[in-house]
Amino acid sequence: MSSVGQPLTDTLGRVHTSLRVSVTDRCNIRCFYCMPLENVNFRPRDELLTFEEIERFVRIGVTLGIRKIRLTGGEPLVRSELPQLVERLASIDGIEDLALTTNGILLTEQAADLQAAGLQRLNVSLDSLSEETFQKISRRSGLQRVLDGIFAARVAGFTDIRLNAIAIRGLTETEIVPLAGFARTHDFELRFIEFMPLDAENHWESEQVLTSQEIRQTLEANFCPLVPSSRHDPSQPAVDFHFSDGCGRIGFINPISQPFCSSCNRLRITAEGQVRNCLFSTKEWDVRTLLREGGSDDQVRELVRDCVLHKKPAHGVGGAEFVKPERAMYQIGG
Repeated sequence: MSSVGQPLTDTLGRVHTSLRVSVTDRCNIRCFYCMPLENVNFRPRDELLTFEEIERFVRIGVTLGIRKIRLTGGEPLVRSELPQLVERLASIDGIEDLALTTNGILLTEQAADLQAAGLQRLNVSLDSLSEETFQKISRRSGLQRVLDGIFAARVAGFTDIRLNAIAIRGLTETEIVPLAGFARTHDFELRFIEFMPLDAENHWESEQVLTSQEIRQTLEANFCPLVPSSRHDPSQPAVDFHFSDGCGRIGFINPISQPFCSSCNRLRITAEGQVRNCLFSTKEWDVRTLLREGGSDDQVRELVRDCVLHKKPAHGVGGAEFVKPERAMYQIGG
């Protein structure tokens, strides 16, 4: 029996409308919170989903209520001819939001083509405005290329550009004020994201989590009070504020100190076609094999439904029963 039109609802009543699609596990930098420094084993190209396979999966997802797509990696802009995929996805009836997360290194060269292809929004990782700190985190140079890419995207016509900064105690406290000042000056939305235990080298410790409360205190001491913003989407992971002087917006994503699992509406598919119901899931559902061995659309739908029905109430980070995923962030999709 076909399940077309029936929402993707899990056992707790969470309705899933958002899909994060990793297009590659490769990256041109080596951020320690995401990847190992060396000896990285990337997937062979023939193991990655083709654009045709991604498009088919997304089209099937739309029949289940998926409305938002975010392209991720690795670094998605290292995937050859990515604007072609964007164009394919932008043409699908039912997709209301098509976004991409990038480190910005290649954005200067690709921003115009991505915008022309139908990409609506950009999230750019910007953890620091100091080249020294940038290199400590990314273990590569390139801060100026990221900044150039951000402004190239604006010139290309992107009006919704969000900056994402990982908050790490002992490393990024000095970046809080410069990043906020930069975002206020240039009218970018800035979000601080807590450091999560998804690093490839297993060095994460809970003491490294720099909380939103501490960041907010720093911002208010240096600028002005932060006022809570209205929440347009109850499932969004960020808690948003705006500066009381009317200049700028700040968001906090607190997966460790204030988990938002109860309202999570997201699914993920890895670059090689494994469907995941949580960033911290230890189980995956292999849709690539189904796609390549003649599986029907209904079979794909049932696989996705089974994945959703097995979603746990929460990720459990910090709990006694928490098990860290074997795969790091770059292998899952940010």
